Parts: sequence; structure tokens; C-alpha cells
Amino acid sequence: MKNQTTIFWVKLYQGLLSEKMKERSEKIIIVIAITGFFIHLSLIILNKLGVFEADYSSSLLDNPIAAIYTPFSFILVYEVYLLVYFLPKSITIYIGKQYEIILLVLIRRLFKDLSQLDLESSWFSSKDDLQFTYDIGASLLIFALIFVFYYLNGKRTSPHKGNLSKSEQTQKFIETKKRFSVLLIPVLFGLAVYSFGDYFYQLFFTSQHNVDSIKDINNIFFDEFFTILILVDVLLLLISYTHTSSFRSVIRNSGFIISTILIKISFSTDGILNDILVVSAITFGVLILWIHNFYEKIELPKET
Repeated sequence: MKNQTTIFWVKLYQGLLSEKMKERSEKIIIVIAITGFFIHLSLIILNKLGVFEADYSSSLLDNPIAAIYTPFSFILVYEVYLLVYFLPKSITIYIGKQYEIILLVLIRRLFKDLSQLDLESSWFSSKDDLQFTYDIGASLLIFALIFVFYYLNGKRTSPHKGNLSKSEQTQKFIETKKRFSVLLIPVLFGLAVYSFGDYFYQLFFTSQHNVDSIKDINNIFFDEFFTILILVDVLLLLISYTHTSSFRSVIRNSGFIISTILIKISFSTDGILNDILVVSAITFGVLILWIHNFYEKIELPKET
């Protein structure tokens, strides 16, 4: 019975999160992103020609630059898939993918804000212009922090080959993370369908056609998405206690959860506070990894 259960999970994992499926998903997303770009661009042209009225969503249908918003949305969907894909393989790359996603959310918002820039009035007197400035600065800083994060991860000391029992524990933890990954795929897919479905329903089929009164379009799906990530991270942290007694690993993983929580909180804020929270979250994650690496260098000779 145990072997049949194991085979079942292995088949699910291979079907949803194998290297072959990752490559296939990438090709599909590229095609969808390009198609979405031209559809969005066509809607903007039709709106400009007065074929239909779109007063309730003018920010996305007034300027051709806003059409870039759509392909970036599909790229973000693929990044979410990659995050789940890397969950069983590496906790640091898994966290790094979270940082990449929040950066892409900011970049996508920049394309949307570009179409709303007010170049006729004073730059510092326009709320949209100031927000664009904050987002530009935050994006550059976050991009640099992500580089440092991956650099620190690459500089980590190669893990010591421990005894058989330790290897078995590690393998069991990896198998547990694989099962979490398999379960996350339908959960995230269902969340995406519900979030975007509810948004478009309220947009097109309710009496009030005001996007801003419903929800910030840039936060759709990702607010709930990071809530799920926090729950998964906490569960994995608790499970990791049964597989490791390493103080540095526990603190590192706990720090990563705090970083994810700060990103989640940022979705409920706007303006410069939003950017400060995101930058602070990623900075905290980088510092946690940096300190963890020092502990690893000290402990490894003792273990050897």
C-alpha cells in the first residue's frame, strides 16, 4: 500500500513539475503572452477609434504602452509555476523566486503607470508621477538585492556528506516538499481562476464599473497568493524540525517567513510605504542569508 501511494505521488509530480513540463509550460506562456499583447493592443486601438466606450478601465485602454501590462501578467503566472517547481529543490531559490515575482509585479505596475504620467504639470505635484518615481527607485534597488541574494546563495559552502541516517532524513523532507508542490498547483490554479473571474464579473456585470472601488488591479491574485505561501512556509518550517536540529537553518527559514509576511503586508499599502515594505522585506531576507552563511562556515569544520 505504501509503495502504491509513493508511485501515485511520483507520477503526479512528474506530470505537473518535471523538467519536460516546465519547458512545455514556458513555450505555452510565451505564445499566450504574445497573443494577449496583440489582443490588448487591438482593444486600445478600437477604444481610440470610438468603437466602444471603456470609461471604467481607461487607465488600461487609453495608451498603447499599457498593452505591455498584459504579457507581463502571463509572465508572472509562469514565475508562480517556477516558484512551485523549485520548492522541493532549493529553499533559497524558492525564496528568490518570491522576490522575482514581487519585482515583476512592480515592473508591471510601471508599465501601467507610464500611461498615466502627467508631463504638463510639475512632476512633484502629481501623485501618479511621484508613484512612478518611487517604483523606479524601488525596482532598481530590489533587482540589486536579488542579485546579492543569489550571489550569497552561490557562495555557500558545499554541504557536507553526512551519514546515511541524515541523508535519509533529508530525502524524506524533499519528498514532503514535492507533495506540497503537487498540492499547490491545483490550489493556485483555482485561486487564479476565482480571483480573475471575480474581478471581471464585478467589472462587467455589476452596476458600478469602477475598477479602483473593487480592488487594485495590480494586486489581484498576488495578495491571496502570498497568504498561501506564508501558510506553506510555516508548515514546512514545522516539518523541518523533525529533519534537522541545525540552529542556523531554523533561523534562516524563520527569517524567510518574516520576509514573505512583510511582502504580504505591502499589498495592503500604497505609495512610498508599499515600496519601503517590499525593499525592507527583501533586504531582511538577504541579511538573514548572509549571516546564515557565516554560521555555515563555522559549523562545517566542526561537523567534518
